[in-house]
Amino acid sequence: MKILITTDTYSPIINGVVTSIKNLYKELKANGHEVKIMTLSHTGVEMVDGDVYYLKSIRIGVYPDARVKVPLYNKLIKEVIKWGPDVIHSQTEFSMMIVSKHISNKLKIPHMHTYHTLYENYLDYLFGGIINKNISAKITKRILSNLNIVIAATNKTKDTLLSYGIDRPIYVIPTGIELSKFQRKLSAEDKQKIMSELKISPDDRIIGYVGRIAEEKNISEILMLLPDVIKKNKNVKLLIVGGGPYLDHLKDLVKTLHLEGNVIFTGMISADEVYKYYKISEIFVNASTSETQGLTFIEALSSGCPVVCKYDACIDGVIVQGSNGYSYKEQDKFTSYINEILENPSLRQRMSVQAVIKANEYSSSIFANKVLDKYSSMTYANKEANIPLVDYMNPKIQKR
Repeated sequence: MKILITTDTYSPIINGVVTSIKNLYKELKANGHEVKIMTLSHTGVEMVDGDVYYLKSIRIGVYPDARVKVPLYNKLIKEVIKWGPDVIHSQTEFSMMIVSKHISNKLKIPHMHTYHTLYENYLDYLFGGIINKNISAKITKRILSNLNIVIAATNKTKDTLLSYGIDRPIYVIPTGIELSKFQRKLSAEDKQKIMSELKISPDDRIIGYVGRIAEEKNISEILMLLPDVIKKNKNVKLLIVGGGPYLDHLKDLVKTLHLEGNVIFTGMISADEVYKYYKISEIFVNASTSETQGLTFIEALSSGCPVVCKYDACIDGVIVQGSNGYSYKEQDKFTSYINEILENPSLRQRMSVQAVIKANEYSSSIFANKVLDKYSSMTYANKEANIPLVDYMNPKIQKR
């Protein structure tokens, strides 16, 4: 099968969407399919790098790394049309969505879309409050119209899209990760090197956050709750791994709270090195309620690191209360859960085992196989069944 994946953002940018696409691409190729990725050039310069087609683009100031395509049509799009994909799988809702719809209409092929971002959580951040939730829902509904299938990573996202009035078939397929990357053993030498560089002593108890440093990630809540944890465990150090636009604000907050001796910022870490920071952490912490995929939760579990996080619907079925971690709704529970794990080594060990078991349900191969099943259903309906594709993919009609 020839599969075209489109996205506004791709490598070398690092985020959850890019990670998801890379894992899908690798698995599809391993299964013998022809796959090309069409994206916007992060430098603005048009080029082809293997299977990745980078289209000319310009930067816009809506959010960091945001770009739009120019011009509307060019030779690389013609090359992809000539290649003749059997299906298009778009991953973002902006420039490349327009390109995807153009190619789909031109070739009369199915168009599937994965909805990664709940924009209602970012309206103030991205648009300064100019666009409200109701307008955002209407825009999303308009964008997703005329697609054949919509994929959501969680039931939380699916339910939100249904509340917008989306009438396309919506399937929940949790994003998978390359488990082997996070299940590697951390050598004593590598651990000692990291601890030395970060000035971590053997007596320190490490709790870690890994991810983008942005306002919506709500890392400030963890910092505000940290003093209560320290009252009982003075050697606790919070390791904040990653970079982003909110980094300077968090550093200022650490100074305000007089937590300089208990918070460590690592800055950006290579993707191949990230697993080491999960491994040296006794607990992974997260207070975000804006997640749609929760990839860092799965990465932590895969590394054998129990999770303590603020409750959010995206973790339903992922964090099993008291088994592989805890989720909290009341802030005082954060402190009690952290201390309970730190003070009970056997509990932490049991949670670590259960964390890996749960993570195995979210392998990139399982993820890719589920996506492939949708590709096959769409192409069958389009080429052989002579059934209107939306009708064929509608679960209600399938049950008749």
